[in-house]
Amino acid sequence: MIKRISMIRLGISFFIGIAACLFSSCDNELDIRQAYPFTVETMPVQTKIARGETAEIRCELKREGRYDGARYTIRYFQPNGKGTLRMDDGTVFLPNDRYPLEREVFRLYYTSASTDQQTIDIYVEDNFGQVVQLTFDFNNENEEKEEVQV
Repeated sequence: MIKRISMIRLGISFFIGIAACLFSSCDNELDIRQAYPFTVETMPVQTKIARGETAEIRCELKREGRYDGARYTIRYFQPNGKGTLRMDDGTVFLPNDRYPLEREVFRLYYTSASTDQQTIDIYVEDNFGQVVQLTFDFNNENEEKEEVQV
């Protein structure tokens, strides 16, 4: 009789434990992640450029996850020097204007318009506020050439 009562208590305890586990882990909210971290990888870029010369910047957007509603934009700012930046589809960027980034693999072309040191900052942003900044510095090819005096 005592064994039977112990078995009934054990069975009830087991049933309550299973029920507590099942009901405590359930909720009515869907857990959908929308904002995934991302990076922008580039191939090596030349650092010396002459006025009128164009440097190619090969880029690839690397996302850690996929969400159909994720949208990306690109913009740039040039704190030093003068030049133009354009996308491989021919779009010429204006400083600080946002442009939609429709592809994950793309190329940018920077054309120098000055003989000074030049810097461009490129920002890729998603619609959740995450930003990746790339900075490229270019030196004038002619600055490195020095005359040797005899």
